[in-house]
Amino acid sequence: MTVLFALLAAVALVAYWHLRRRRAKEKARHVREISELRIHHAEDLAAHEQRLETLLDSMIDGLIVLDAGGRIVLSNRAAESTFGFTRQMIGGTLLEAVRNHEVAALASRLGAESKILDHELRLEVSPTRDLQVNAITLRDTNHAAVGAMLVFHDITRLRELEGARQEFVANVSHELRTPLSLIKSAAETLLDGAKADASALDRLLQIIDRHADRLTLLIDDLLLLAQLDSGRLLVSPQPVALRAAVQEVFEDLALRAQVREVRLENGIPPGLVASADPDRLRQVFSNLVDNGIKYGRSGGHLTVTAAPVPGNKVEVCVHDDGPGIPREAQSRVFERFYRVDKARSREQGGTGLGLAIVKHAVQAHGGEVRVESEPGQGSAFYFTLPAAGTDH
Repeated sequence: MTVLFALLAAVALVAYWHLRRRRAKEKARHVREISELRIHHAEDLAAHEQRLETLLDSMIDGLIVLDAGGRIVLSNRAAESTFGFTRQMIGGTLLEAVRNHEVAALASRLGAESKILDHELRLEVSPTRDLQVNAITLRDTNHAAVGAMLVFHDITRLRELEGARQEFVANVSHELRTPLSLIKSAAETLLDGAKADASALDRLLQIIDRHADRLTLLIDDLLLLAQLDSGRLLVSPQPVALRAAVQEVFEDLALRAQVREVRLENGIPPGLVASADPDRLRQVFSNLVDNGIKYGRSGGHLTVTAAPVPGNKVEVCVHDDGPGIPREAQSRVFERFYRVDKARSREQGGTGLGLAIVKHAVQAHGGEVRVESEPGQGSAFYFTLPAAGTDH
């Protein structure tokens, strides 16, 4: 009996030992599985955070997220670049990061507002930037405020375009009003009885005719520029012999050159051919040569040259010997209605759109245009066109 009891005790001890061993193995396996899950979860979380950071940093708009205490919990590269702070500012206040009281005041207003707040501000940096700010309160499932989000959209270019549009409208109004007022004044004088005076009649009719022509030219230039600007005016490139094209323009403008005693020189080598729309190219040459005659030195000379350049292109240069263009004005001469010397430009006639048309016509051919000038040494206008081989 004692032996049987001892045997049963031994069997129970062995069974208990095996059970504990199995449970220990199972526990170790569970611990290992939990550890692996935690590692996998941590890796997934890190990958998710990396994807979120990449997504935020690829945004064009700036983004800043605040907690309920007004401290930064998230920002992207665009916001950091706009306001000049680093990601080390996470945990800091909004004002410390952006150093702009308008932005901080907008965020503080969110507590009393339930809607999205819109605000425009100008950053007085170099260069100046205009921003559209959208701010919204972040709420949890119980609608309790837990933070705020601010999005910054750069509208600098939009404001520049609006300013350019307003300036363009003002310039067009002025350019139209001037000849119209002169035409109306001449007509009223005629109606008041001046038509009885033959010499006065002739003078007033000449005024009406001259300014009607100016209006027609202005409207034609505006329509052409609008078509070029919108891409609706298609160019039809074909091989054009540049020397012959320039010579035709010289013949058209010979009388104007003769009046100002300007010598026209065609320095383009025979056989040089470009791929261009003949009508548009003629307009480019006409505007540049006419400008050179009007603003060059009386009794001087104007030269047109051209040569092949790398990239299978031809570069053309129209050079006059006038007073030159101030350096600060050179970046603006291709703008609509921009005039270096407004009084002299209106005295010489024209619409103020010639160089803008040149720029858009050249760009329609895939070319580029620029000006080089030094005070007292004249101006050189360069533009490029695709080459078209050699004319035999």
